Amino acid sequence: MPVVRDLRVLLRLRNFRRLLAVRILSQSADGVYQVALAAHVVFSPEKQASAGAIASAMAVLLLPYSLIGPFAGVLLDRWPRRQVFLYGNLLRSALACCTALLIIGSAPDWLFYASALCVTAVNRFVLAGLSAVLPRVVDRERLVLANSLSPTAGTLAATAGGGLAFVVRILLADSDAAVVLLGAALYLASAVASLSLASALLGPDPDGERLPLGKALAATAGGLMEGLRHLAERRTASRALAAMTVLRFCYGALTVMVLMLCRYAWTDSESDGLALLGLAVGVSGAGFFAAAVLTPWAAQRLGRFRWMVVCAGTAAVLVPALGLWFAPTPMLVAAFVLGLVTQGAKIATDTVVQMSVDDSFRGRAFSLYDVLFNVAFVAAAAAAALLLPSDGKSAALVTGVAVLYAAVAVTLAHWNRRGEVL
Repeated sequence: MPVVRDLRVLLRLRNFRRLLAVRILSQSADGVYQVALAAHVVFSPEKQASAGAIASAMAVLLLPYSLIGPFAGVLLDRWPRRQVFLYGNLLRSALACCTALLIIGSAPDWLFYASALCVTAVNRFVLAGLSAVLPRVVDRERLVLANSLSPTAGTLAATAGGGLAFVVRILLADSDAAVVLLGAALYLASAVASLSLASALLGPDPDGERLPLGKALAATAGGLMEGLRHLAERRTASRALAAMTVLRFCYGALTVMVLMLCRYAWTDSESDGLALLGLAVGVSGAGFFAAAVLTPWAAQRLGRFRWMVVCAGTAAVLVPALGLWFAPTPMLVAAFVLGLVTQGAKIATDTVVQMSVDDSFRGRAFSLYDVLFNVAFVAAAAAAALLLPSDGKSAALVTGVAVLYAAVAVTLAHWNRRGEVL
């Protein structure tokens, strides 16, 4: 198969393999850490989480560090990106250990959230940097394939890490702190793996005289505006980002709904609900893997924007067909479909942004991309909090999400037909 042959060629690239190892270890730690937080906040027996409480937790964890995104972009275009991976993961390992101590000590919720916020704030630098440096280790002809393998491998690693966390949490009572410490160990391993990459390899390229750190931070607002103008001038990239933001909103709303269904509608115990949620995450991860295999072939034959049309249109049809039953089996099938179409659209969007944006702006572009992702997810959680009843069953939410998917498909098809995207 051509895809298998290309994958073999890609994996023979030494620096790509090393960068992939950094991503896999880092994102597997993310999966472990996020599941530990979710289990502690939502599935602890002493907590009765509502959709509003879940939305509030997401806002606390996501919105504040979304403000860091533009700062991360400006700094990623100035700092040695290899050092960001090294020190960022070391810092996250130390902060995760602090989170574990807070869980053991039954610290107040605000202190617990503050610690988690610090871990996820550093994550902005690492994830944005991983996307920004990919074109520096892969040639242009294989960039679509690299975008299929690398981010999807990271997502699968996060899913595997989350699955491991689910298993530990189910098998061991009161094990949230142990799970967090497992995440800390994986962050440390990612930091060590980054040392295999040469610091100069990952850039950024010199762009005139380097500003000292203080002046660079003072110039952040100007750098952000430059990044926004650069994206605005790249119509293809800006429209792909707009479409992907709406798709992320849809995915976020359905994620909160499934979480509530697992917690209250489908099971009678916290442990059974957590196990069912773990199964849903695993099925969605299988969809991510399918997207990694299918997207290079589909994007080559249809074009990136037509493939995004297919992804959004498929979701528009299958989400209400499967979701309105509010039953575990159809919803698990929907989880696979959503994993496939969401990751497929993201792979296409990543490639569009990378190919349309100059290297000296890629850090800012992907940081802004990340901000849009987080804001969309929090907005989706807030919308879900308004629409979801206590058991998570809401036909209005499922129907509304299907309409949004259809709108994205129609709009992208219109732009593509008029030649307004490349």
